[in-house]
Amino acid sequence: MALFSLSGIKISGIAAAVPENKKSNANYQWIAIRERQSLMKNIGVETRRVALKGTTTSDLCVVAAEKLLQELKWDRTGVELLIFVSQSRDYLVPTTACIIQDRLGLPHSCVAMDIGLGCSGFVYGLSVIGSMMQSGAFKKALLMVGDISTLTTCYRDKSTYPLFGDAGTVTAVEYDSNAPVMHFNLQTDGSGYRALMIRDGGARNAMSRQSFEIKKIGKGIYRSRLHLELDGIEVFNFTLREVVPNIKKLLASTGGTLASIDFVVFHQANRLINETLRKMLKLETDKVPYSIRDFGNTSGASVPLTMITALKNPLETGKTKLLLSAFGVGLSWGSVVVETDRICIPDLIEV
Repeated sequence: MALFSLSGIKISGIAAAVPENKKSNANYQWIAIRERQSLMKNIGVETRRVALKGTTTSDLCVVAAEKLLQELKWDRTGVELLIFVSQSRDYLVPTTACIIQDRLGLPHSCVAMDIGLGCSGFVYGLSVIGSMMQSGAFKKALLMVGDISTLTTCYRDKSTYPLFGDAGTVTAVEYDSNAPVMHFNLQTDGSGYRALMIRDGGARNAMSRQSFEIKKIGKGIYRSRLHLELDGIEVFNFTLREVVPNIKKLLASTGGTLASIDFVVFHQANRLINETLRKMLKLETDKVPYSIRDFGNTSGASVPLTMITALKNPLETGKTKLLLSAFGVGLSWGSVVVETDRICIPDLIEV
């Protein structure tokens, strides 16, 4: 089990950008009104932000980064590391992080790389960027996490279309030898990779004419092999089987308790899953913030987006101790205990 701790790094700020374009599940006419109402109650998604054609995850992340750099008053020449975590990169080749480095005017000495993760991306990305920084070799870094998930959902697939939304986030990370230690527990089970996948378009199954054919999969579910497919029961069972033990083992390894945590921020999978996790951990409702109602499941962006939209005031004005837990596609999951102290959080940006 990947239990480890990182010292000497702190989160200095978080920003996010979402598309202005809103879609209401109350108007999702592919299914009947009663089913829409049940869907909104159970999965908890009332509205989602949907990117217009041509808008990429990097577009959202760059806008958020520009605002965050401005408010932090960071000199761009001092940003030495950039990591972009997404499953919706600009091109197959080249790496999107390289393009972002140029768009932001960061120095040529800046290390830039992509990580191809979805739901667990923020926690995993924080562990990677922290591991590279804790020696002091890098003083300032940007962690960008997001996805344009709606690009690969089919309107006639009720299992995915009303669930996912689009967002891009950026987290400013600094080296600070006095920063509180971050504690991680990361896990993987690739045997469950079929639970969330797009079958065609990669090297395993190259795109063909047949890839575009939309077929009936089940009642109310039509999609092509280029659309995202979701095995909801498998994801539900995996989450309830793995997430709570992951969190408990993380806390046990550090001698901590949930009582010492100010807020527990879950990946916004769906409300039914998250409420079940909350009850399993016996957490009070005011300790578990949500963003899924207004934004949907925003993949790897959901944890930082929830921090920005639901915890802006406590994060800006004082010290907080957070447990962040993210889980999903891969199958991949992980948790981190992190302490913050009056971090910079610009207002949510609409693009």
